Parts: sequence; C-alpha cells; structure tokens
Amino acid sequence: MFFRNCTATAVLCAVFGILLCPVPAGAQGTEAVKNSLPKDKGRITMAEPIRIDGKTWRIEDGGVRFFLLCGSEKALLLDSGMNTPNAREIAQGLTDLPLILMNTHADRDHISGNRAFDEVMMSPAETENYHANGGTGKIIPVRDGNRIDLGGRTLLILDNPGHTPGSIAVLDESRRVLYAGDSIQDGNIYLFGKFRNVPLYAESLARLLKFADRFDAVFPCHGTFPVYPDLIPRLIEGTDAVMHGKAQGTPTDLHGRTVMLYRFPFAGFLCDMPAQ
Repeated sequence: MFFRNCTATAVLCAVFGILLCPVPAGAQGTEAVKNSLPKDKGRITMAEPIRIDGKTWRIEDGGVRFFLLCGSEKALLLDSGMNTPNAREIAQGLTDLPLILMNTHADRDHISGNRAFDEVMMSPAETENYHANGGTGKIIPVRDGNRIDLGGRTLLILDNPGHTPGSIAVLDESRRVLYAGDSIQDGNIYLFGKFRNVPLYAESLARLLKFADRFDAVFPCHGTFPVYPDLIPRLIEGTDAVMHGKAQGTPTDLHGRTVMLYRFPFAGFLCDMPAQ
C-alpha cells in the first residue's frame, strides 16, 4: 500500500508529486484540438475504454465518463464511474504503472469503483457528500493550486465548487486540456438539493474562464465529448438568467422529485423549485 505510516502532507508531496512551482504550458490552439480529438460516434451503453492519445483514455459508462491519465511514473484514475465497481481492473488492463485515484466530486455516478482503493484524492470540502453517498477509504486532501506530477505530466488542481461543495477541475497543463467534472458540459447540470449552490457555481465558472488561455478543450464527465472553452461564457449567461428570474423553466420529475429544468440551446440546469 502506498501510504502506510505517512502523513497527508508527506503523501501529497512524496507520492503524488505535488509541485509548488508552475510548469510551462504548450500551445496547440483550439481549432487544431477540435480537428484532432476523437469525437463521439453515438451513445455507448456499456463501460468501454476509448484511447484519446497514447497516455490518456476516456472510459464511457453509459451516461457518465471517467478518465485514465498516465505519466512516465504513475497513472491517475480520475473518477471511477457509475456502474463500474471494476474500474480499477479496467484501468490496470490499460497500464502497468502504479495507479492512484482522484475524484472530481463525490456524487454516486462518479465513485462506483472507489471501494477497490484504500485512498482517494479529493477536496476536503467534498467529505460530507462522499460519506453521504457511501464513499469509503481514506481521503487524501487536494487543494486549489496543488500540482500532481505523474512523471512528465503535471496536473493543476482548481477549486470548482457549486455543483457540489468540493468539486474540482483538473488542468492537464502540457496537453492544454481541462477536466471539469460535471460543471462544464452541454447536458443537464444538477444544481438542486442539499449540496448544490447556484451562485457559487456561477462564481466558479467565472474563475475557470480566467484560465481559458491555458486550455484548448474541456473533457466533461457527461454530454458531448469534447467541449470547448467558448461554452463557459454561455453557461455563465444561463446561470445569470436563472438567478435573476429571466429564464423560463419547466417542472420536471427526476427520480421521484419535482425540479425545475431551465433548458438553453447550449445546456440545461436542473434546479430547486422556486419558492412560492
């Protein structure tokens, strides 16, 4: 086991290779990325790994996807799916590197394979949500500005709360890709219930937009793969319309609960019903 007799700080620095200095990003350009990335070719209904490049896979698990990112020294599983308690086995079938786990957030459709790991990296602000959804194992905290070094591949952690309290985004600096969890997508974004916060979500989008010159594509966990930075200002406009009562919503039944769906051409927002 990687972490026996280690403090959380030592684990982060020694095992996951968190750096304190910035790493220069490359520059490919959004249009070049749009032309080079593999696109969805229809809905995938069972867990299926799809190679993005020689060291990156997306694993499609019905309506959700998670990712495997490999460096020269270790591999990182980013989320573990909705119907994939064998997520670790899937990842180990793709790489022989030592495997570590990180969650963008702890909703049930992102943690089905977590039980196969003794530790999981996530924001400490996500602890309550993780345990509420049956999460197990030791939480290794990652915080805004931390860097994870996989060996020649550095990942920058960006706090991204709103969809959940401890949602994070992960910037793959050399590849100029942002892994945004559920926050940036063209599907219906869950913003209702105990752990959601629409104003905080809007603030997080505005902050991520400030990093848009450092990534050319966004790899979301739901919806179309991939999407691009130009989606972020549209999501900001949509949330602003919802918060200021300028959007027309439709009451919608979701898992036996009535929520308000605000559907725009670019995405949808599932929110609590307005107070009467």
